Amino acid sequence: RVKDEFRMPTFAYQVSGEYAMLKAAAQNGWLDHDAVMIESLMAFKRAGCDGILTYFARDAARLLHG
Repeated sequence: RVKDEFRMPTFAYQVSGEYAMLKAAAQNGWLDHDAVMIESLMAFKRAGCDGILTYFARDAARLLHG
């Protein structure tokens, strides 16, 4: 694993195409926006990322902050 080999924090970048696909699906009513956003971010966390660079940052902050 990268984290074990380099002993540095590991970050992931959620590409714009994935973000756009999920936003469009939610806008069309095919997916629940908040649920799919959190699941996509949690997938990075489950993979071991220490941080995530994402276009969902503002939406996630609003949801988590209340």
